[in-house]
Amino acid sequence: MPYSTDLTDEKWALLEPVFNAPGKRGPKHAADLRRVVDAMLYVSHTGCQWRYVPESFGPWTRVWSQFRRWSRNGTWARALRVLHAAARDADGRADATPSMVVIDTHLARGSSNGGATFHDRGGPYGRTKGAKRIVAVDVTGLPVGALVVPASSHENRASELMLGHLTQQGVTGRLELVLVDRGVTAAAARDLGRSHDLELRRVGWGDKQPVFRTIRHAWRVEVAHGRLGRSRRLAKSFENTTASATGWLQVACIATTLRHLSRRPAGPPRPAVA
Repeated sequence: MPYSTDLTDEKWALLEPVFNAPGKRGPKHAADLRRVVDAMLYVSHTGCQWRYVPESFGPWTRVWSQFRRWSRNGTWARALRVLHAAARDADGRADATPSMVVIDTHLARGSSNGGATFHDRGGPYGRTKGAKRIVAVDVTGLPVGALVVPASSHENRASELMLGHLTQQGVTGRLELVLVDRGVTAAAARDLGRSHDLELRRVGWGDKQPVFRTIRHAWRVEVAHGRLGRSRRLAKSFENTTASATGWLQVACIATTLRHLSRRPAGPPRPAVA
């Protein structure tokens, strides 16, 4: 029985070259690779534990070991980059990479599962023990990059790590403007802007009001965090390593982008816009 999270043939055609990249020693994966990816999307959406993965996906140990491998070698980040470019093309954007991104963080509580973890205290007054999720979105509101760091990491460091990650993924060729909130200091914004040859602009309201007010373009990253919250695997930070936590965040970003592509109506291509 297929699940709603299963990849369609069209989506698998986009992702297979990433997950099944040829190696020097011939094929690296068994024939069930697509079902393994489907299983990870299922776990991300439902939040079930590894041992409760439905038998139709195969042995849970097979899925678990492959997830660990892809989380460590950056495969999820590459898959997100491919899907993001496809989504921009489907939306009629002129280029596959953005000229502006918005970076923001979200604090997730860590679970008390025992053992040594990367979780520590952070957030307002250092009260929350957990992890800090960093997401960068473009003007379409779709994630182009995602990372997880300990909760105590400062916003300056979070922005620095994300810009380095985007550079590594090759999506900064057209990047001119980066919006961040005022948790990033003015000095850090200047230094990061100079080092990456772009404008890092701090945005936010100078006065405090009891009502929510949107900030042009910046609100898109808040919407993205809300959509990622639909992934029950992200209800808390259950992971023991930043690599695993980053992997699950990137899987949730991939699922969000897949849903966006599924909502695109079939028909002639839309006129390109900048």
